[in-house]
Amino acid sequence: MSYTLRIFHTDDVSAAEREAAAQRFRAALEASLGDASLVAPVYRAWLRLLLAHGEQDRPWDLNPAEQVLADQWEAAELAATRAAFGAERYMGDAHYELDIGDR
Repeated sequence: MSYTLRIFHTDDVSAAEREAAAQRFRAALEASLGDASLVAPVYRAWLRLLLAHGEQDRPWDLNPAEQVLADQWEAAELAATRAAFGAERYMGDAHYELDIGDR
């Protein structure tokens, strides 16, 4: 399964800086999860957990397998956002969107 990544940023960031941030994001996300092919299924499973438990504060009441998945996604997302935007999110209001096709 493939995915599409979009980086959103403030107007003062060049297209080259945005592309570099996207490349860093992808590399860190895929490395953290172990392979590019795991991004879409892990993210899809995370979204299902979020839909089921999103109104509740963390930690959610998860079974052990769900907890491993949630921890995996959260660690990968943190690594990717830090790689793309820096620990201090140097790109201001920058954020990302993943499109994994049909959900």
